[in-house]
Amino acid sequence: MPWRSITVAACVASVAALAGAGGHAAVSAPGCAPSALEPGYVSRVMRALRAKDDVWGNELLAAPEGPTYAQARRYLEPLLRAKGAHGVELTTSGVHYVPFSGPVGVDGAGSMALHVADGSQILSQRVSGRSLTIAVGDDGRERYGSCVARTTTRLAGGYLPILETQYVDADGVRYRQESFATRIAQTRSLVSFVRLSVDTEGMSGRAPSLRFTLSERGLVADGDTLGRSGDTYVAFSEGGSVDGSTVTYDVSAGRLQTVYVVLMASPTTTRPITLDHAVYESAKSSLVRHWDRRLAGGSTIDVPEPRVSHAYRALLVQNLALTWRYSVGNPYQQFSFPEGVDVAQVMSTQGFGAVARAILIKSFATPLTRYRNWKMGQKLVASALYYRLHRDRSYIEQVTPFLRAYATELGAQIRSNSRRILDRERFSSDIKESVYGLHSQAIVWQGLRSMASVWAVTGYGSLAAEARKLAARLGTGLRAAVSASEQRLPDGSLFIPMRLFDHERPYESVTESRSGGYWNLVAPYAFASGLFAPRSQEANGVSRYMFRHGSRLLGLVRAGAYSLYGLEPSYPTSGVNPVYGLNVARFLADNDRPDQLVLSLYGQLAAGMAPGTFVSGEGLSVAPLRSEPDRSMYLPPNGASNGSFLETLRLLLVHESRDRNLEPRGLELAFATPRAWLSPGKRIVVRRVPTSFGRVSLSMRSSDDRVHVTVDVPGRSSLETLALRVRLPRGSRMIGVTLDGRPYTRFDAQTETIDLSGRTGRLDLVVRVS
Repeated sequence: MPWRSITVAACVASVAALAGAGGHAAVSAPGCAPSALEPGYVSRVMRALRAKDDVWGNELLAAPEGPTYAQARRYLEPLLRAKGAHGVELTTSGVHYVPFSGPVGVDGAGSMALHVADGSQILSQRVSGRSLTIAVGDDGRERYGSCVARTTTRLAGGYLPILETQYVDADGVRYRQESFATRIAQTRSLVSFVRLSVDTEGMSGRAPSLRFTLSERGLVADGDTLGRSGDTYVAFSEGGSVDGSTVTYDVSAGRLQTVYVVLMASPTTTRPITLDHAVYESAKSSLVRHWDRRLAGGSTIDVPEPRVSHAYRALLVQNLALTWRYSVGNPYQQFSFPEGVDVAQVMSTQGFGAVARAILIKSFATPLTRYRNWKMGQKLVASALYYRLHRDRSYIEQVTPFLRAYATELGAQIRSNSRRILDRERFSSDIKESVYGLHSQAIVWQGLRSMASVWAVTGYGSLAAEARKLAARLGTGLRAAVSASEQRLPDGSLFIPMRLFDHERPYESVTESRSGGYWNLVAPYAFASGLFAPRSQEANGVSRYMFRHGSRLLGLVRAGAYSLYGLEPSYPTSGVNPVYGLNVARFLADNDRPDQLVLSLYGQLAAGMAPGTFVSGEGLSVAPLRSEPDRSMYLPPNGASNGSFLETLRLLLVHESRDRNLEPRGLELAFATPRAWLSPGKRIVVRRVPTSFGRVSLSMRSSDDRVHVTVDVPGRSSLETLALRVRLPRGSRMIGVTLDGRPYTRFDAQTETIDLSGRTGRLDLVVRVS
């Protein structure tokens, strides 16, 4: 379990003024002592950060069962707090919020409600927007959720966009709260429903009060609503009394009492709303049906570990609402390059083609400022992937005029440069230096080569030939540049600079300097591009460098996290950044590193997102931030961070191999599943996952002495190789295979891999296990 001492109660030490005439202050819970870290926690964290290898990850890899969530979560305190620039907390309590919207289409949510994860507040649209604050306890003076040790948070069903919290106040009174956002017929506004229940059975003394306070002043009560100038701001169930902008319920002792409140995200004229149990449940049921239908529209992945399945669905829900938005409710509510295009690729691979297309169309409407080449390359890569997975010719027709112009602009640079590479451009959004960036140039090479294949089969033969020619020239130039600047180190690792021809030296530990930290973020774009042949000596050397020079912590990408620690943190103070784990996962899958992929999955689940809500940010603290025991996230939520987890999970189960020309060659199924997932009685089910060869489905069901496998193989003739891996629990081994009831000998018990190349349609296998 986390290192925090469980003998000391924890609380959020913020004080928030409740608005309204005669309003009280919602204070931190009486008797809730400041939180404390277990002795030795800080020194253990700093030792891990100072190490050049992933000492915690290596411990998990060496365990008999391999990495697990239960073990991964022991190393670091959970994420809780949300911060913006200069360490400013995004919410009054400091706790992160969960973004909720009503039913959404392919462009995501047009309106958002931000529900603070401790249950204390709901914000409309942005962190600076209108708020509803909730207080409880004696005379309604205790801010709901202000004592972290007495607060629990989760999503309904484990994944639905419905926040469930429980809280115990200073007097021991228990509360349950549930909240969500949706659309209802009575108003055009997105609305947030809140249900708050208090149990006073058996208590003696004064009963508590429930207080709901709007930040808006000058509101007028009209029956069971608060509003102004004909616009409704809040509606509430019967029994509430109004004082200014505050609605108060005085609770009777000796019974369970439930109240309901509705907050308008955009106050407007509203038809009468009678808030009661039936209305609340009807709205919630409608929302649940919408999201279950929405999720069913893409691929489905069911694994025998509920926390993983819940995270998978919750992050899909988040990204279906965010779509092109890097974040929501804060300054990161924007289209971000290259991360927004990364999200489009992930939504493509998850089966949500219409959403991916909408994000890509948005990217073409976003100006190509600063690092133009990288942005053009990203759109070439993502467009090719989208077509391969969804065969949407109309999309290619729509975007080819843009992509043709990109090829012309890129070609002019490649032809005019004596080194056969692209011109210098800005390194990244944070690093202004003009460089020959291998990360961006490799993406352009990948994009030109991939789109050449797409254009060749969609009626653009001359454009395909030109793109292929440009890719060949650029690839030759880049390989020559890399050969001239790469450095083989005494430990056998290979350092490849991202700043070509600028004498970038190897970093002993990538987080020792700002330039090393940014190398670590962008280098995986180059490594996953295909420029370095998978499983080659070069790729193996790069892997060794990453693993031995501070690139990873618990399988997460290390980063300076300067937005949290300041521009010059004292080494080894640093954090992690799951946003950039996406291409690391692709690189690991390409090079068949299953245990490292599993480590990445559990590292992100345990240390890369908030427990219960699965919210993550761009940068995450690892070293304790100032005197705060709770870890912090920078500007959460983050769609690209979500995408990193989603793609990692998919790659455990479905991975496409490519040839040296980046042409899709084969499928590798279940190559990196955690071994516990095939313990007796467990089942893995994958349905309708899009690949370059068509949609694939897979079912694996384990019993005491065998694993039953069903594979639905797409029938496209381009599928050259097909392999299935059965990663059994430690101590078990494969002793025989039958295919469609007949003995099958094309398997390797040592690697647990079955060669199914040449097979199509439905395959039924039984793997005998000893």
